[in-house]
Amino acid sequence: MGRLSGKVAVITGAARGIGRAQAVRFAQEGAGVIGIDLCGGVDTVVIPPSTPDDLAETARRVRAVGADVVTAIADVRDVDALGAAVDDGVRALGGLDIVCATAGITSRGMAVEMSEQTWQTMLDVNLTGVFHTCQVTAPHLITRGGGSIVLVSSIAGLRGLVGVAHYTAAKHGVVGLMRSLANELARHRIRVNTVHPTNVDTPLIQNDAVRSAFRPDLDRPPTREEFAAAARPMNMLETAWVDPFDVANASLFLASDEARYITAAALPVDAGSTQRQPL
Repeated sequence: MGRLSGKVAVITGAARGIGRAQAVRFAQEGAGVIGIDLCGGVDTVVIPPSTPDDLAETARRVRAVGADVVTAIADVRDVDALGAAVDDGVRALGGLDIVCATAGITSRGMAVEMSEQTWQTMLDVNLTGVFHTCQVTAPHLITRGGGSIVLVSSIAGLRGLVGVAHYTAAKHGVVGLMRSLANELARHRIRVNTVHPTNVDTPLIQNDAVRSAFRPDLDRPPTREEFAAAARPMNMLETAWVDPFDVANASLFLASDEARYITAAALPVDAGSTQRQPL
């Protein structure tokens, strides 16, 4: 306990999934949390969105472990609103040491058939939104005298995946952004890294749209068990998906002083998916 004692973390996408797990895990280790989420729908996305109640539940869980928390509803595509939310949180909690750019969306479509809107919305949220998050938080880290930025990418940031070219392009872009920022911010003692999960047990995959993409042979949405059977072969280790707290623990390591000399690194949390040999 106490690996982040006295520190403050901004987490986007904090209402549920990986973002909520990061918020709770960081709070368990002593960090104050600024949790930001859109809490609403995005055009081109059919998955049910997070809600204000979800963000309030994250705040409740953070407070339950004794940590301070400030929440805000803001869209990472809106740099002014995002900046205002971060600034308000920093004023309330007294500074900023850690940034987790976790907010993201998912949708599907073959590249040659994809609409311009589907392509652009994905890049706006999953790449430009990450850029905005870094842009509005880095000055606070510089003022603090250093810090850690963790960008949530994906196995799709390390390899190509079928049916999600827009998502793959955005997540590859996050890696390039990380590497450039690591060089630019090193002189300020700010480290920048990415984490790359395989499928994670969150609402972004546990829904009829994603499950059906894994089981096109069925004329109905697959059950959780049927989805697991189809997803398991993606990974080297015997699991269909990882838990949000697996990603949060990797993020915690990168955010902590245990990783004080780790920067410009891409850390897979993928059960071996990116290195799995063809059967």
